[in-house]
Amino acid sequence: MLHIILYAIVPIVVVMLAGFISGKKGVFSGDDAKKFNKVVLEFALPAALFVSIVQSSREELAKYVNLTLVSIIGIMGCFMLVYFIFKYCFKKNTGADAAVSALISGSPTIGFLGFAVLEPIFDSTVGLPSVALVVAIVGIVVNAIGIPVGLSLMNASLEKQGALKNGKKESAWKPVIHALEQPVAWAPILAVIWVLVGIPWPKELSPSFDLIAKANASLAVFSAGITLSAIKFSINWQVILGSILKMFVMPAVVLALGLLFHMDPDNLKMLVVAAALPPAFSGIIIADENDTYVATGTSSLTLSVILFIGCCPLWLWITDMFIH
Repeated sequence: MLHIILYAIVPIVVVMLAGFISGKKGVFSGDDAKKFNKVVLEFALPAALFVSIVQSSREELAKYVNLTLVSIIGIMGCFMLVYFIFKYCFKKNTGADAAVSALISGSPTIGFLGFAVLEPIFDSTVGLPSVALVVAIVGIVVNAIGIPVGLSLMNASLEKQGALKNGKKESAWKPVIHALEQPVAWAPILAVIWVLVGIPWPKELSPSFDLIAKANASLAVFSAGITLSAIKFSINWQVILGSILKMFVMPAVVLALGLLFHMDPDNLKMLVVAAALPPAFSGIIIADENDTYVATGTSSLTLSVILFIGCCPLWLWITDMFIH
């Protein structure tokens, strides 16, 4: 546990704090954070996922079938739970507000913090390819399933309110196609296909991917600090409930499903920690672009980031207790 705190939690807090201070001092702005995020999501993270996965084997991929099923059922189940709770339990919320809530409190920020958290904790025991596969699987669920579903629900609500920018009904497939066009979605899928086909990966090519991949975790965490510095924080019942659903309910659901599906212990621990990550920053970006649920969503993100400092070691301890 001391190793986890010193090598996973403390570095994240220090780097995020550096980004937060730089944002408060005006060295970087929220617009700069968006540019950093673009580097992470379109270059560094896809490179990290691709080069890690292509070095695995078909046999290793076969071990992740249960993890994939638990990820889809657990994360998307919690996603829809958040949507229905925020739509029907808070009268002032519209369907669009509930959809953004699900995109935030129903999705872990696997793309930004996945490697930064999982690698220092599990690299020495399971290896980087296994960490990358967990990040990739959860990332595909969040980016290729969760975001399209959330956007479809949000667009349907905005259309009903007559608030779509162009006033036209969008195709239900458009969010899906847009999500799959992103490198963070198609890069790990391509890598999995590469392994399944059985094409040998030339190790000489790995250093070219590794150089940009190494920027992923540090730049993502630093950018997260800048993003938080630009947020006006306030507490209300929706903020508290969103944080509880994300930081406690989702990991608990994933843990229960993992035990039910008899998942590999190491994979289960990695998946529970991934589920306990703070809310997805992509939800905040979508909220900001559509001017929907911005203040409450960003406050829920801030509170969840603070809670994560204690939740990460807590869920590792709970998972170990159930496994043993």
